[in-house]
Amino acid sequence: MAAEAGEGTTSLSGRKEPFLVGTDITAGYGQVPVVRGVSLQVGLGEIVVVVGPNGAGKSTLVKAITGELDLLGGRIHLGDRDISRLREDDRMSQGMGYVPQLRDVFPTLTVTENLEMGGYRLHHREIAQRLEMVMDTFPALKALRRRVARSMSGGEQKMLGIGRALMADPKVLLLDEPTANLSPQVATHVLQDIVAQLARSGRAVLLIEQRVVLALEIASWGYVLTDGQVRLDRNSKELLAMSDLGTLFLGMPEVGPTSVHQH
Repeated sequence: MAAEAGEGTTSLSGRKEPFLVGTDITAGYGQVPVVRGVSLQVGLGEIVVVVGPNGAGKSTLVKAITGELDLLGGRIHLGDRDISRLREDDRMSQGMGYVPQLRDVFPTLTVTENLEMGGYRLHHREIAQRLEMVMDTFPALKALRRRVARSMSGGEQKMLGIGRALMADPKVLLLDEPTANLSPQVATHVLQDIVAQLARSGRAVLLIEQRVVLALEIASWGYVLTDGQVRLDRNSKELLAMSDLGTLFLGMPEVGPTSVHQH
């Protein structure tokens, strides 16, 4: 079904061979579905973005993929393994990493201590190697390694949150609105520099993002989620070119994509 290593091959459609595959995902709270029949895929070395208005079900979808919520229907594969019934911790041990929108760092711990917490499953000897790997990926963290997280800027904290997830060396990273509460300038840096670098390293990146245009500019593929279902599923350039994309977010006729830049 999927590539096992490297950056994946490219199909005739221009997409990477799928590594994370969700098929007909239905999930919610209790027995009440919030997302229904959602299918998506992400290949190694690919950034795929899920966008949609508030209340569309994006957070529920992420929780279903990570295992925080049980599936009411559908399947999830990571590589060739069906992880649909695995617990959240077990999914992480299979190569999935997750950076939540909130509480992605321990504010009273230093940068080094936060990263070490991300490697809690590792053998002691491996932690030093992974620390070096993360700090080579994000040299700014090396300069801040003794800084307490709560004293860092929003962009620095987001970098640290992603770095903490990288300690487990995941093949797939799910990022839930990494630019939330960041200024436009810092948000651009996080997406264009930090997130894009993750895909260049060969990881599959599934991005949930409200800054629609910024996200589509770095992604190769996009899914538009509204009312718990995928309304559009296509190349990000095609989505950016749509003159009526804003109608899916704001209910406004003939609104260009720039109008949903900050939503």
